[in-house]
Amino acid sequence: MTAARTPTSRPRSRRTAATTAGSSPAKAEAAPPPAFLPVPVPSPVPASAPAPARPPSVPTAFGGDMMRAWWDYSVDVTQRSILFWDVLRRRGNDFLEHRKAGLPPVLDFEYDLVLDGRDLERPVNYALLRILPRPGDVTDMSKRPYVVVDPRAGHGPGIGGAKQDSQVGVALSAGHPVYFITFHPEPCPGQTILDVKSAKARFLEEIAHRHPQASGKPVVVGNCQAGWSVMIVGAARPEVTGPIIVNGAPLAYWAGVEGKNPMRYRGGLYGGTWLASMASDLGNGVFDGANLVSNFETLNPANTLWTKQYNLFARPDEEADRYLQFERWWGGFFLMTQEEMEFIVDNLFVGNKLGRGGVRLEDGRDLDLRNIESPMVVFASAGDNITPPQQALLWIADLYESAAEIRDLGKTIVYLLHADIGHLGIFVSGKVAQKEHAEIVGVLEYLEMLPPGLYEMVIDAHAEPDMHEIDPSGGRFEVRFEPREIDDILAMGGPPTEDQDFATVDRVSRMNADLYKRFVRPAVRAMSTPQTAAALREMHPLRLQRSLLSDLNPFLWPLKPWADAVQRNRRKVEADNPYVRLEHTWSDWMEKTLNAYRDRRDANDERTFKAIYGANGLARMLPKMFPDPASVKAEALTAEAKRELAASKLPAFDAGGPAAGMVRVVAAVLMVGGKVDRREFVAGANILKSSPHLPGMTLDRFRTLFAQQSALLRADEGRALAALPTLLDSQDLRMEAMVAAHSVAMADFDLSEAEQAIVAKIGRALGV
Repeated sequence: MTAARTPTSRPRSRRTAATTAGSSPAKAEAAPPPAFLPVPVPSPVPASAPAPARPPSVPTAFGGDMMRAWWDYSVDVTQRSILFWDVLRRRGNDFLEHRKAGLPPVLDFEYDLVLDGRDLERPVNYALLRILPRPGDVTDMSKRPYVVVDPRAGHGPGIGGAKQDSQVGVALSAGHPVYFITFHPEPCPGQTILDVKSAKARFLEEIAHRHPQASGKPVVVGNCQAGWSVMIVGAARPEVTGPIIVNGAPLAYWAGVEGKNPMRYRGGLYGGTWLASMASDLGNGVFDGANLVSNFETLNPANTLWTKQYNLFARPDEEADRYLQFERWWGGFFLMTQEEMEFIVDNLFVGNKLGRGGVRLEDGRDLDLRNIESPMVVFASAGDNITPPQQALLWIADLYESAAEIRDLGKTIVYLLHADIGHLGIFVSGKVAQKEHAEIVGVLEYLEMLPPGLYEMVIDAHAEPDMHEIDPSGGRFEVRFEPREIDDILAMGGPPTEDQDFATVDRVSRMNADLYKRFVRPAVRAMSTPQTAAALREMHPLRLQRSLLSDLNPFLWPLKPWADAVQRNRRKVEADNPYVRLEHTWSDWMEKTLNAYRDRRDANDERTFKAIYGANGLARMLPKMFPDPASVKAEALTAEAKRELAASKLPAFDAGGPAAGMVRVVAAVLMVGGKVDRREFVAGANILKSSPHLPGMTLDRFRTLFAQQSALLRADEGRALAALPTLLDSQDLRMEAMVAAHSVAMADFDLSEAEQAIVAKIGRALGV
């Protein structure tokens, strides 16, 4: 007790409390080592005992606590550095091994080859795979086949099924037969985008042939570049596709918002498509996909140069596997033919012709996306800097003047917006797979029962705990379809004057491409050989960084034993270490600095673009050189043609018997108020399938009848309801129809005034 009061004991009281907690009194009185020695004091506590918590202390500039924190941090950062560089070495080895294996898809599922596109009459480097069910999966052969098509935009296939929580995974869990359209690293000589379109249509025909008992034609899911590719298939061959789902697909490349979406300006700043042609000529007729990947990476320099690498450095133990899995896909660089690349840049990136009816098919017909007969679902995200919502959706405004026109033509278009997920997250995020993609799969059987029109698909958490009893397909979320107008889509885009700016880019691009092909291409092709093209590809920075950071480099050979030793003796620093906090602060500063550089660069690019191609640029200065071309926007149907087309699809009001009458009653309730809730669909379909008066009411027949009866209701609701007594010619049928009307109206636990009114109208018409 006396020693505790001596002056010499007070200066070291905090040191003693921080370093000798849990030790014996004798040890507590022992003199501590000098504070400047960076050697931890051996603890008398047995190694098996949990380390005691250290009480808070006030570190000083040269005190023992700061030196201990520095020592702990130094050990951890040294170990992390070794693990970080070892992961990069493993990435390089994975790159080499994956390439040696032929760059197979990075699917996390077993699969069988069904068709190889290289064996077709017009060979292409695509192939059709059947995904094998996992243990525990039960495939329902009556459900539609589900076909996932991954993007061919420089990197390899498989990202739509690279992990269990993915588009492939949720479709398997829902019981669908699942297929995957993949592609090989090298294209077949001379293959074109239209050849690829024909091959995909052939694949879909084969799938339909294998599933004659399915409830409908195959669902086709296209990610990014594959999105506009499957839209081409749907427009050219509408008879082979069921519902089409496109995720993050740039269908209106000119669209965007000023101050954002800088990627759309690059074609103009590069002078158009000639640069892609020259890159293909240097590749001896082959375009290197690594150039596209590099272009994507420059969009976000903070992530490319710092954040992605720092996340691995900060948590190498947890992040290594995820990092390597992604890099295996991202670093699988695939090739395209010159014909494919020129089609893409001419018709999409610069020409913006796909959504406007300017693409010409092999038989001379113009490709019109209005030819797609199946429902379409468009998934976009406000956080996508590669395909913003404007580029994913404004093609609808290019093709249709109003939502009424969409309804008159019998089309169903649904869009789904995410608030902040990035471009790749649309395809790879497990959370997105469990929510958005799972709910899209859950509504597939009801999409064709939606009354024609334009809708936004809204997903909310279920408020009712017993929802599974009513809608077991609904999972944890409530899905409804809110009617929208074309103005809702136009409100997302930039000023309409930008179209003229990009039209000027298109004209300049055609001129530059012509000059290149006349005067430069012959010399470039004369210098290019298969050997020089292969050498250029190997020297690409993205390939070179992976090859050099691999076991091909003998200077990296010690990394593996060092990393193994670190794993055996790993000492992680505590999260509250002041030097760790300083490291995170430095990382945040680096990220903000690179983001500031990106913002300044993008703003300069936009100003330069406007100066060259804006109203006061080339469009005004050189009107004779760049005359306004004829608009390539698809011609709108006349009002008379719309009426004739709609009338040609309508059956007679009093035709169809009890089945038509019952479906008409359900359709009338579902259509009221415009908003459609999935639970109402489920209730209506289940009631009609279980009706003793409607034998053989399959879901497929219900969809067909629903489309017809909803069209009659839109054409003349009063006449359609007045014909109900003719269709439902017995009291039992009429009572059953009224029960169905009430059940559908109450399926979402909300009986609105509009629903009450339509049920009352049906009752008066039936005399019930």
